[in-house]
Amino acid sequence: MDDGQSQGGSGGAPAEEPSLGLDLGLPSPAVAKPAEAYRVLARKYRPSSFDDLIGQEAMVRTLSNAFDLNRIHQAYMLTGVRGVGKTTTARILARAFNYELPARDGQPAVVRPTIEMKELGVHCQAIIDSRHVDVIEMDAASHTGVDDVRDIIESARYRPVMARCKVYIIDEVHMLSKNAFNALLKTLEEPPEHVRFLFATTEIEKVPVTVRSRCQRFDLRRVEADVLISHLQGICDKEGVKINERALALIARAAEGSVRDSLSLLDQAIAYGSSAGVDAVNAKAIRAMLGTGDRGRIIDLFEAVMKGDVATALANLKEQYDQGADPALVLTDFAEFVHFVTRLKVAPDMRFDASVTQDERTRGPAFASALSMQTLTRAWQIVTKGLTDVKSSPRPLAAADMVLVRLAYAADLPTPEDALRRLREMRMTDGGAAPGPSGGSGMSGGGASAQAVARPMLAAARAAPQQAPQARIQESTAPRVQLARFEDLVALAQVNRDIQLRMALERDVRLVRFEQGSIEFSPVAGASPQLAANLMRRLQEWTGQRWMVTISSAEGAPTLQQQKQARVDEEMVGVRADPLVRSVLEHFPGAQIVAVRKPEAIVEPAAAAAGPTVSEDVAYDDAPLSDEDDDKDF
Repeated sequence: MDDGQSQGGSGGAPAEEPSLGLDLGLPSPAVAKPAEAYRVLARKYRPSSFDDLIGQEAMVRTLSNAFDLNRIHQAYMLTGVRGVGKTTTARILARAFNYELPARDGQPAVVRPTIEMKELGVHCQAIIDSRHVDVIEMDAASHTGVDDVRDIIESARYRPVMARCKVYIIDEVHMLSKNAFNALLKTLEEPPEHVRFLFATTEIEKVPVTVRSRCQRFDLRRVEADVLISHLQGICDKEGVKINERALALIARAAEGSVRDSLSLLDQAIAYGSSAGVDAVNAKAIRAMLGTGDRGRIIDLFEAVMKGDVATALANLKEQYDQGADPALVLTDFAEFVHFVTRLKVAPDMRFDASVTQDERTRGPAFASALSMQTLTRAWQIVTKGLTDVKSSPRPLAAADMVLVRLAYAADLPTPEDALRRLREMRMTDGGAAPGPSGGSGMSGGGASAQAVARPMLAAARAAPQQAPQARIQESTAPRVQLARFEDLVALAQVNRDIQLRMALERDVRLVRFEQGSIEFSPVAGASPQLAANLMRRLQEWTGQRWMVTISSAEGAPTLQQQKQARVDEEMVGVRADPLVRSVLEHFPGAQIVAVRKPEAIVEPAAAAAGPTVSEDVAYDDAPLSDEDDDKDF
């Protein structure tokens, strides 16, 4: 009996626990504690105060000043892309509204709203855990109807149970129905003094303007890459995870400014690195995990395509595909590098950005100096349009190959300016006749394109700068078309087949001043508000010169349509005074003068020698005549 008790005691059982007195010679089993459930990084490191919130300094500053001045709004609208902290900010605000700290150790009690929350208050932990009775969270995606909003309206009349304010957090508020929004308007505009509304949405355009106007809006920004990398590095240090900076840069780039996405990718990267048996998570592991290509290989692919080396480019893409890279992601990285080189061309300091890799930083400036802006913009258009084909193609690799081939051969395609210049030269050579489809020029048929070979874009770009700057200066200083008067502008619109603009110029423009490069007019009532902007854009396209189009408050001259009508009325007065016309009108009651026509415009060549007649000068319409004579001209 004593031995049994001693063994039971060694097994960890309490001394007062009754025993059956049986000793089987087996050790007592230890009581196993349940393993603590793993919390993902996005939840484990969710900010609980504004001090922990990253990348939203403007919003934090505005709210801090509002709380200090006691100018707290009744409703806040938080909008932004996914994962930037909208719901987290709402919970922090709910905590700030109800922050309460009792007096202790000689420190005064805190009983007013504040964002200075250095320690947990009375209600803080319950709010953080989403279990506070006075902080009601509702997902509008699953509670879209007017009945759900009616419950909010009914409960808002009652004072809070424990806290200072009753806070309603509605996530994805744009999912509410139209009737639900309408039911909420009155309470949202004049809520009880103890009620606060916090709305979060990723699609602010779908929220009615009547709701938006009743809220104070904050647009949460995407987090910058350098801030995100620093944040991820701090979390890795706390987790005891070794990861290099290039891997963090790849995660920050893939997250596109979303903190939640970056933490989810970091969680995945840690698990992938552990399964791969590496000491530290490196960039190679991140690329394999994401299915993206090596940045250096992407730059090699870019260089091969720009040199016109199609075989090397296709082999590069095939090798990346065999290593697990998705062709669509490879082209996406290719387009990003085109964008990066273009930015370097206009802003060289962009190479110092934290998300830029070492290969991009060292090799990008050489491409930016060698390639023209025209080549880069054309490459961007071809790749982005081809990317859509790759994503929808049943054979992505083949579609990606064709995009690279198209891009490599794009150097032989003439620019729109070159095509127009060649067309003008051919018309001048042929005496004004446009070349036929079987003509021998470089613009005809498919002869030139059938014999085309991929020409290195880099070589073409290096040869171009000797002549391109001077040509651009000549084009910018000498306008292609000279307009001496406003009527010439109307005729130019007619020549370019812009019928809508021509009609607007004739009908809606009261001219105040016109000279080469400048137009000032007064629009008639009902004219399009975009008329001046459209006219300025069209003039620059047609004349090659920037025009200043301004709207004047002066009355201006009559419109061309009014002037034309005035001339017609004047001619009509003269015709009515003619004795012969007057006698015709007297003999045919109800007859009307329809139009006044010039004799040379209607006389047949064979009858020209006979001289004009009454029917050749004036056309009339006599309504009371019989059906067969109804439309006869007199």
